[in-house]
Amino acid sequence: MVMDYISRTIFGFLIKNKVISIGTKYYPTNDMEREYVAMINFTRTMLLEIESAHITTENIIDTVLNEVGTGNIPDNRRFLEIEPAENKVNEYALLSNIIMGSDRYLYIELFKSDKRLIEEFVAHIKNENGTIVERSSTEIVSKLLSKNDAIRVGIELISQGMDKDNEVRVAVGMTGAAAIERSINLNKQIGETSGVGFTKLGGEFAIVFSSKLGKLEGIPAIYDNYVFIDAIDSTKFIDENGRDKLVEIMNEVKAYIEKDCNGRIEGYREGGDDLIANLPTKDAALRAGMDSAWHALNNGVRLRVGIGKSRREAGERAQMADGIKVWNNNPVMVFELADGIYSYYIPSEFTRTILDFLLDRKSKIIVIFIFVFIATLIGWNVGQPYFGVVAVILALIYAVTA
Repeated sequence: MVMDYISRTIFGFLIKNKVISIGTKYYPTNDMEREYVAMINFTRTMLLEIESAHITTENIIDTVLNEVGTGNIPDNRRFLEIEPAENKVNEYALLSNIIMGSDRYLYIELFKSDKRLIEEFVAHIKNENGTIVERSSTEIVSKLLSKNDAIRVGIELISQGMDKDNEVRVAVGMTGAAAIERSINLNKQIGETSGVGFTKLGGEFAIVFSSKLGKLEGIPAIYDNYVFIDAIDSTKFIDENGRDKLVEIMNEVKAYIEKDCNGRIEGYREGGDDLIANLPTKDAALRAGMDSAWHALNNGVRLRVGIGKSRREAGERAQMADGIKVWNNNPVMVFELADGIYSYYIPSEFTRTILDFLLDRKSKIIVIFIFVFIATLIGWNVGQPYFGVVAVILALIYAVTA
């Protein structure tokens, strides 16, 4: 814990940006998660804060209104803060979203049994490209494409239920169990009142309605999620490895984005060193950027990646990567989180070696410190201060070769 803090402080000073984490504390539960966690920890990937986000309840409410669409959340709403969000970025929550994707479970509960209304709800969810997981005469567990879709559809179901004098409880969660538990907790807070519970940036929130909603006039809010990818110092790579090798790697990146991430390539010329793609969701864009950076690095190419809502924004974010480095440029992905700017930075092999030593070989660090301290102390006492310099050189040789 202490060495982790020291390492983050040292590299924060060198990179000139706050280092939130080195590697991850995310606990994997399946093969895909284990693969991501192993890669992040092996490469010592750092999460950096470029511009700090201001995570407040007011900002979260504004974000929800914008993302879900103002017309999809009627004016007779009431926002509740069940548990405030922490004013900091949670690295494992961010990684969880990237790995698990944007799919969210939607739990619906009627306070009065109504099989016909349940049938209407099922039809509506399916019409919104949702999947029914379980159902009864009063409950539905379903899966929607994103949290925003789940909130929007949940409010539409609440409107349908209230029109038939039936209060409806809705909750959104990363799993079906999480959504059900959130609904139970919300019941304790507001009783049998129509509302939808959800999380946002680590906090627990709800939107509650005490009167009929009327006709909802909003449409699903649609956002572009652009990824700008550019090879760093491609001229040098071509001189050393040939243009065909760069073409091969960029084509592999392009194919991965198209086939595995459902991305649409909007700017790529075979033989070029950059591409622009539009992804269906932000987490898919982040996943595409990270996987592409790791794959390219494994083949000797360093990528800078920018994520944005427009081509220009993604390109500008990629350009910011040029200033994020210790000595030389290394793979960097810059993206927005809340109203702040953050980055995943993959350090060089030399830097990783130093980090491995700092984080994994604490006993050797203590031995080196004691050796240098004693040698320096003896040197000053006998009038030979160069003892300390020799001790430092020997310590560095030991650290590298041990």
